[in-house]
Amino acid sequence: MTIATPLGPEMVLVADELITPTHTLRPGWIRLSGRRIDAVGTGTHPPPDAAAGGSHGHVTRMPTGWRIIPGLVDMHVHGAGGWDMSAPDRRQIVEGASALLRAGVTTTVVTLITAPVAELEASADLVAGLMSDPSPELPRFAGTHFEGPFLSHKYRGAHHVPSLQLPDRTVLTRLLEAGRGTVRMCTLAPELPGGPEIVRLLVDRGVIAAMGHTGASLDQTRQAIEQGVTVGTHLFNGMRRPHHREPGPAFTLLDDESVTVELINDGLHVHPTAARIASRASAEGRLALISDAVAATNAPEGHYKLGRVDIRNHGGSVQTADGMSLGGGNVTLDGALRRAVTELGMTLQQAVTAATWVPANALGVSQIAGELVTGRDADLCVLDSELRVAGVMRAGRWLSDPDISLAVTSSVTPEQERDR
Repeated sequence: MTIATPLGPEMVLVADELITPTHTLRPGWIRLSGRRIDAVGTGTHPPPDAAAGGSHGHVTRMPTGWRIIPGLVDMHVHGAGGWDMSAPDRRQIVEGASALLRAGVTTTVVTLITAPVAELEASADLVAGLMSDPSPELPRFAGTHFEGPFLSHKYRGAHHVPSLQLPDRTVLTRLLEAGRGTVRMCTLAPELPGGPEIVRLLVDRGVIAAMGHTGASLDQTRQAIEQGVTVGTHLFNGMRRPHHREPGPAFTLLDDESVTVELINDGLHVHPTAARIASRASAEGRLALISDAVAATNAPEGHYKLGRVDIRNHGGSVQTADGMSLGGGNVTLDGALRRAVTELGMTLQQAVTAATWVPANALGVSQIAGELVTGRDADLCVLDSELRVAGVMRAGRWLSDPDISLAVTSSVTPEQERDR
């Protein structure tokens, strides 16, 4: 992957729409100073920058119909582009993260699927190492997400059966210590023996407690929320099916205003009708679009790995090799955002919020990611008129992409522009 030269202190980007995402500016501009956002506003030009001698410098105008949005934040992803980030292998994590960045994801967690504890420890240690020496050529790592091993056998999905186990305080302590303070979230089935204790331990250690791959009842779900669960892992998937007399975890999580619910919006994991119902949580800022992408996502058809599980990309879907379960999302987060608008009827601002600010807020990193505001790192995406990623910027540097050459760059002043 190639990163272009850093932007100068006087670069301005202008687009027909700029979504911050708290506001939609039509047209909108963003002024960059080195790696950071210097100012954001509406109109075809910013006011002259006094610090730059009354000039606003080079102005890059995006083509008609293009939008600028914050860099995407994926809070649940295992890999992409042929690379398995769940593997305890530094190259797999780095290359998988690079593939995500090309798809517009500028902040992510590394989600580790169920595996032997020693492998999970090794992976968490690798992520901690990458976070201690961050690179602008990779997304910002927000930490590790342990999806397992404390999950329900019945609702295990694509998880490695021999590695599943009951919630265990000693095991969790080992995993947290391996992460050296970088473990961000842990998904478990709280109804299992020992589950409530693990939820409390996670909360005490400042780690997000999420519930998923669970057969919990309504009452058990409510108890878990009272104990500290704040995230519903991939709503509807890997959960006891809802019933009108026993809503189970899906409807109970969706009904609670204190919970952020993840949604895999690839058209396969959740029927569009159910996804549209879930999308109404976007009005409350509680819906987080996720990819649940794996090595097979955005990769040629064939066989891949998800941790210790064999998966395959075939016929437009990702499944376990035995065909018994879906094996991960078949689109990266940019595709989930696009489908939210075209298939679920969400406004673009709602969809952008669900793919940026909501996951950043749920992860506790909303002060550094998920918004385009003054003083933040310039992490952003440019979407074309079909809502496809046309350009990605990470910390003020463009990711090389021929599409961005369609933009028009000039160094004229607002007065010169008006005189044309």
